[in-house]
Amino acid sequence: MDCLEAMRKMKDNEFDLAVVDPPYGGGSDADAENTFNGATVGRFGGRFDKYIKAERTGGTCAEKYGKDIKHWDVAPSKEYFDELFRVSKNQIIWGGNYFDLPPSRCFIVWRKTNIPLKGFTMSPIEYAWASFNENASLFEYSSARTVDSGGFHPTEKPVALYAWIFSRYAKPNYKIIDTHLGSGSSRIAAYDAGLDFVGYEIDKEYFDKQEERFAAYTAQTSLFV
Repeated sequence: MDCLEAMRKMKDNEFDLAVVDPPYGGGSDADAENTFNGATVGRFGGRFDKYIKAERTGGTCAEKYGKDIKHWDVAPSKEYFDELFRVSKNQIIWGGNYFDLPPSRCFIVWRKTNIPLKGFTMSPIEYAWASFNENASLFEYSSARTVDSGGFHPTEKPVALYAWIFSRYAKPNYKIIDTHLGSGSSRIAAYDAGLDFVGYEIDKEYFDKQEERFAAYTAQTSLFV
């Protein structure tokens, strides 16, 4: 279901931690409110007038993953962030550099070790804004897909990344929310950590595939147990 619709019905501080990876594109729609295109168009998250369009909404992404992602690659509204901060005590927001978020000294940096460094470049880096009053931290891990990964979502993150996040920023019995479940990596990591987890995914195809992935993973781990 729509995560915003769900959060509107939630209590204040219902979750201990939100770990989310919302889209930051404009759906490649020049007439939409949330768009990279147009010299006079602004959006929550800043002004992107100098950009022509969000390239990842089509082209190679659509060809590789078999579908056009522009129907969901639209940056959340201000209400989304208002609700997210209301229902969770702390937040980790991937792509936080694209959004209008409060100042914080706690950034999480994921360096993708499979992408070669040629001089000083930020191309193998992804940022997450975090609400904790802590120093920034670095996690180094490959972004390459494995036989255990979903392999069906264009912005899939590895389970190991979420496992590291939960080991560092969550405590036993924490209740976690992920508003953009995607491939379900966060759910698997939360399962392994024994955390109470709630996830939302609005795209039925992605939801069904992550259900299959989670069922296969839990069946495999139960065999070893």
